[in-house]
Amino acid sequence: MGRSANQEGKQSETAGKPQARSGADLRPEERGRTTITDSVVEKIAGTAAREVPGVHSLGAGMARTFGAMRERVPGGHPSVTRGVKVEVGERQAAVDLDVVVEYGLTIPAIAADVRGNVISAVERMTGLQVVEVNIVVDDVHLPDEEEQGTEGRVE
Repeated sequence: MGRSANQEGKQSETAGKPQARSGADLRPEERGRTTITDSVVEKIAGTAAREVPGVHSLGAGMARTFGAMRERVPGGHPSVTRGVKVEVGERQAAVDLDVVVEYGLTIPAIAADVRGNVISAVERMTGLQVVEVNIVVDDVHLPDEEEQGTEGRVE
């Protein structure tokens, strides 16, 4: 109450203006930008989908065939991103999966488990909100089917 009109005027002039903050005043998350690429989210989603019991593999027919050939090449290894497509924005991600399930299991239950595991893993590891996980069941693996790429393989 003992303030003069002049003191109140000075205070109100600075109160509305943004003040420059030095690096020491900023929280670590305000000191730069983090960008997560599509390939990172693809790897996380592919690994999470393969962890679900009942998922035999990922990828549509041709992708699995080419993947099996690539694995036969010396030094080749399975691709965790085969059958996975993502779109990543600044705060959200969408995931598309091509899945092959084991014969005899309930496809909607496996799809729900895959969806839940992928959402959990991507959101936990990246902080992105997963807005959708679209699943196409491309094939059913029968118990008597040989693994692609294992016939005639020299060990």
